[in-house]
Amino acid sequence: MPYRVIFAPEALTQLLQLYQYVADKASPDTAARFTDAIVSHCEGLADFPLRGAPREDLRPGLRTLAFRGRVTIAYAVGLADVAILGVFYGGVDFEAVLGED
Repeated sequence: MPYRVIFAPEALTQLLQLYQYVADKASPDTAARFTDAIVSHCEGLADFPLRGAPREDLRPGLRTLAFRGRVTIAYAVGLADVAILGVFYGGVDFEAVLGED
């Protein structure tokens, strides 16, 4: 049975910021394709939620998954849900951000 993928408010904000950044640097169409591809990649976790790398060193239950080499997706797997906790682009120190809680 597939898991339900949910996005934390912080992850949605990060996706919006990434969209705006790419739209400013390239175009709104490019930004939409890029962020849509990230969302699709996240939704793929519904079938294979444990494919990311465990990051218990940062937070219990945390896993990370790379996307196109420049994006790190941070998530946690529950009993029936995959919670997308963050979408970090480029040089953002996601370890510091996720280790704060």
